[in-house]
Amino acid sequence: MMLASLGGWGACSGRSKDSGTPVVVPTGPAPTFTLFALAEVRGQLGPCGCTSDPLGDLARTAQVINDARAKGPVLVVDAGSLLYSKANPGAAHAAQEEKKADLLVNAYRDTLQVAAIGLGPADLIAGPSNIRPARQLANAAPDANIPVEAPKLVTVGNVKVGIFGVAEADTVGGITVTDPVAAGKNAVAQLRRDGAAVVVGLLQSSSKRNVLALAKAIGGIDFAVAGLGNGAPEPDQISPRAEDLGNGTYLIIPANRGQIVSRVDVMIRDAGPLVDAIGPGAARDVSAQLDRQLASLDKDLAAFATDPSADQAFVAAKKAERVALVADKESLAKSPWRTPVKGSFFGFEQVKINKALGCDPAIQKATNEYNRAVGEANIAFAKTQPVMALPKGAPSYVGAEACADCHQDAVDFWQSTRHAHAWKTLEDRNQQFDLDCIGCHVTGWDKPSGATMANNEKLRDVQCEVCHAPASIHVAKGGEEQPLSIMKEPPPDLCANTCHTKEHSDTFERTAYLRDILGKGHGERDRQRLGDGPTGKSLRTAALEKAGKLLGPGCMK
Repeated sequence: MMLASLGGWGACSGRSKDSGTPVVVPTGPAPTFTLFALAEVRGQLGPCGCTSDPLGDLARTAQVINDARAKGPVLVVDAGSLLYSKANPGAAHAAQEEKKADLLVNAYRDTLQVAAIGLGPADLIAGPSNIRPARQLANAAPDANIPVEAPKLVTVGNVKVGIFGVAEADTVGGITVTDPVAAGKNAVAQLRRDGAAVVVGLLQSSSKRNVLALAKAIGGIDFAVAGLGNGAPEPDQISPRAEDLGNGTYLIIPANRGQIVSRVDVMIRDAGPLVDAIGPGAARDVSAQLDRQLASLDKDLAAFATDPSADQAFVAAKKAERVALVADKESLAKSPWRTPVKGSFFGFEQVKINKALGCDPAIQKATNEYNRAVGEANIAFAKTQPVMALPKGAPSYVGAEACADCHQDAVDFWQSTRHAHAWKTLEDRNQQFDLDCIGCHVTGWDKPSGATMANNEKLRDVQCEVCHAPASIHVAKGGEEQPLSIMKEPPPDLCANTCHTKEHSDTFERTAYLRDILGKGHGERDRQRLGDGPTGKSLRTAALEKAGKLLGPGCMK
């Protein structure tokens, strides 16, 4: 695809006998405009904060965009699946989910100034009538009965950018759609006729394979931003570069839940194809990939060196591959930019939204208000619900104070652990009445006689009965009942299957974490059998050190 010439160019230069040969530019040029792309945010305002390097925060995303906007023209788009986090939220979560959705919609409009949003499965959880704002869905059928805006032309700086969206039928169940390829082709053609120099497609598909086929079949798209529903990648699966589809289209896939936002710095100059010039962001990630490849090659070469039966021609090929990788790495170190002599180009970066980034104050204020309002709504709803019936003869939760009557040493030791301060960690973040958080910071959540949103005072923190089961019968009988109504040891997979999941506890390792919660008065012999070794505290401390202690300017968490 050829871009129309849009004026002079003075930020970079280079000479080559072959006009298509890339040249190295020592410093990066100023972009004509910057494109930020999101997808599959799924109702996330911010991470739970339990992991060592929590990613994805609306206030930080907004500040990244604010900083770019202060330097030049910016375009923000989202491929869809914005509104909701839970496929089946239930009545208890309804108010919280809608309040999150409202905050996101308002922030997208007022602060991030998002130009267009596609439609994805997470937008449909509360039904078509709750879709907001109007979406880009060029293949919506006339009877789709949802708010849709036509493919649009926006001027970013001095560049006309066309935006459209399509979704495959299996991603927007309940919405009548037409053929996405035909609708996409028509949208691209119309946007080009209207003068679009760059076309951005917001594509919803159920897999990367399908979205690749969709983007290729439509054609004429410069940047295809993909929403992939449940197939949207986690941060460690993100490609560091926009994928060249070979037809002038580059595929962009941001990480889910706003954890990584895609940034494209677009430089428009004389007519020519839009070329990926790498840029500093992608160069950093590509260099890290090269390091991993070199480490793997070095391991193989070391093994070959001690193997007299190794095929020497194969070994020579591997050595040549290593030389080429080292050359690539050295070239990237000299300059991340690989600009063509002619034509327009772009630099790419996957921006990790981590705690070191600054926070937008308006969104932080809105999030604090959300936490207050959602807490009130959740408590009010919980008070209207009947108390969960306790099966006849079953034990109930009594709280750690009752345990202390006979097990004071164990309770004293427990009070020195992180489990005894679980509730406070939520209070410090004003999230103690957030339904996404409270269950792992109280005792007996969502169980008969256990903690509820409306009644949890004596069951706050991760107390004895989380691991040892409800203890009322045990207490009433002075611990003499046979068989015991409590568990001396919890099931081995209790922690990993409940709160210490990968999403919420990235450093969890059972033996190491047991070393923290066993000790004098509480499994002292078991602690001795575990012996020396890493503890949960040491694993978490090391992970926090690696992630960095810096908290971005203006951030409260």
